[in-house]
Amino acid sequence: MSVLAKAREAVIGKPRDPMNPETRRHIALIAFFAWVGLGADGLSSSCYGPEEAYLALGAHTQFGLYLAVAIAVTVFIISLAYNQVIELFPNGGGGYKVATQLIGPHAGLTSGAALIVDYVLTVAISVASGADAVFSLLPLAWHPWKVPFEIAMIMVLITLNLRGMKEAIKILLPIFVGFVVVHVVLIGYGIYAHAERLPALIPATVNETTALARETSWMFVVGTMLLAYSQGGGTYTGLEAVSNNVNTLAEPRIRTGKWTMFYMAFSLAFTAGGIMLLYLLWDAAQSPGQTLNAVVFMSVIEHFDLGSPFANATGLLIVLALEGGLLFVAANTGFLGGPAVLANMAADSWVPRHFRELSSRLVTQNGILLMGFAAIGVLIWSQGSVALLVVLYSINVFLTFSISLYGLCVFWVRNRRSAPIWKRRLLLSLVGLIVTSSILTVLVVEKFTEGGWVTILITGLVIAGCMAIRRHYDGARAQLRTADALFEAKLPWDDHRPVPPLDPAAPTALLFVGKHRGVGVHALLWVLRLFPGHFKNFVFVSVGEVDAQSYAGEGALRTLRYTIENSLRYFVRYCHAHGIAAEFYVGFGIEPVEEFVKLAEQVFKKYPNAVCFASKLVFARVNFLTRWLHNRTPLELQERLHLEGRQMVLLPMKVA
Repeated sequence: MSVLAKAREAVIGKPRDPMNPETRRHIALIAFFAWVGLGADGLSSSCYGPEEAYLALGAHTQFGLYLAVAIAVTVFIISLAYNQVIELFPNGGGGYKVATQLIGPHAGLTSGAALIVDYVLTVAISVASGADAVFSLLPLAWHPWKVPFEIAMIMVLITLNLRGMKEAIKILLPIFVGFVVVHVVLIGYGIYAHAERLPALIPATVNETTALARETSWMFVVGTMLLAYSQGGGTYTGLEAVSNNVNTLAEPRIRTGKWTMFYMAFSLAFTAGGIMLLYLLWDAAQSPGQTLNAVVFMSVIEHFDLGSPFANATGLLIVLALEGGLLFVAANTGFLGGPAVLANMAADSWVPRHFRELSSRLVTQNGILLMGFAAIGVLIWSQGSVALLVVLYSINVFLTFSISLYGLCVFWVRNRRSAPIWKRRLLLSLVGLIVTSSILTVLVVEKFTEGGWVTILITGLVIAGCMAIRRHYDGARAQLRTADALFEAKLPWDDHRPVPPLDPAAPTALLFVGKHRGVGVHALLWVLRLFPGHFKNFVFVSVGEVDAQSYAGEGALRTLRYTIENSLRYFVRYCHAHGIAAEFYVGFGIEPVEEFVKLAEQVFKKYPNAVCFASKLVFARVNFLTRWLHNRTPLELQERLHLEGRQMVLLPMKVA
């Protein structure tokens, strides 16, 4: 093993066998680990969502009581609606699959593009908020180092996620548990310490609301509350993460997913609603260089009195460190959800196929790298401004929410005759749609000139890019389908001829074939034409690439195996029907080139006089995009075999 390979293994970990059933069981997430890995984003939004909503009230802080109730209710409405998504799409895909299959492919594209941008912003805003929490306790002179600190944290998270989802979660678990325990204690004590204010809080809030309505109008009151409620829309982000990653959960997936959603909803409703209530009870006010959470928690800790000012300051340091730590854990959700969305979109040809590929650790490393480096670019551009990032973030979150909930409404209306409880589920989806679309409308209108146009522009550019990629793939696929039909039509055969025996000492043609039968037939016919009667044996070798889609479940792997082996039997049958001795070899793995080389070595041991052949697609217009959108397996395989002294011939197949 080379020094570079040893270093990679030390950092990333040893390779995993995707075909071993124990591997799948090892990396699957139980509800608790899923809550930590996928729920941290939602729970962490309590560190900035309630603050944004409370500050948006301005001088009318008495409305904070309404917001506390509205936050808790909204969390459960969205969570219950997404339970339906988990039931309908137990293999994952979430908002993208809902929009694609229940509305249409372009609705799916819009939802998927919004999710991609959303998950990039999840990483950016979580890390930026975490840095704000950490730097709240540092001198102002240190604040210029905040963005470099954020970039360093993203690089750490990239490394952790390249090791594997479960490994990253286990490392971040103590931070998550510490945050939950400390915040439950602080919120509980903070409410208990000022419990005497609670009985008068409700009537006082109602009286102040009525008085304000008389002075201005009810329209002003409702508008103020709706604006603040929308500004706090970041509180609900992350609730869709479970539905996007159901395929990573332990069996039974649906039950595990629902328990995970319950943990997420309850913890977020308690934490976000509780913090909003603390703002009211403790009369929280902004302080330069500090978050509102830092201010109110310091007041609670000083009231609790740990024994000395130093102890109180240390207590706050621990709280903010855990808050900052949880926000870094929450950034991990972007590294879990974003690559999953990209893999699903790659399966539908909206993004390059490389985003379906798995690494040796069975993670979609290309998606992880894209999420990380895109988030770094966003942080450098925004200079880590949470206020700006929240606007960009929230718009796409609620766009996805609204599209998904609309899709559910369409589904229950279409299936009203076969679903006995369709009315209840339609009502839940409809209420959720009204809530999320209202927030989306207010955010776009109010924040369009304050950064909202940026996220709309970015999402639009992503959609345009995806459409261009899909158009290219559709064109190439149409020509390959034409080739499949054309070549198969030229292959008459007689299945009644006796099967000829194999002669290992005779010249042998080793043909590497893929999933497109026409491409394989193209290679076979050219070999027969170029070397008439020379090769006495034909050996067909194919590798089933285990990617994010085929690894979604054991059923998907069985389908992959059946498809590959059925295609290989087709070639062998053709050769036998024409009096040519033939057999096939098949392998499965995450690195097709490596598997092809291994299988080729087996063939060479049995057939020492073998020469390798493969078709290579040649495009009329070659540019960076065409090179990147299609794999270079034939060229890489030829290079590997040539280095080992083996002969391999590439047979060009033109694609317009």
